[in-house]
Amino acid sequence: MEWPEDRLTRFEVARIISTRALQIALGAPVLVKSDKTDAIELAKEEFRKMRVPITIRRVLPNGEVKLVAIRKAVENWLKDHPGEP
Repeated sequence: MEWPEDRLTRFEVARIISTRALQIALGAPVLVKSDKTDAIELAKEEFRKMRVPITIRRVLPNGEVKLVAIRKAVENWLKDHPGEP
């Protein structure tokens, strides 16, 4: 069975937030208005506001590559996991 393209795994969420936090720490512009200064908290805030500038490519066992609809996937994650990340 294949994981739906409009859903994220907990591992993908962790990777999205950590990758974005690293980008912010290295000087990338922040895409949300916030009084926070911690890169991880800023990345989480971007995730909550669905302002994630990241594309997810899933490579399936048969070698096929699927692109995840990130906006819809984040929306579904926030709906399924209130109060997270």
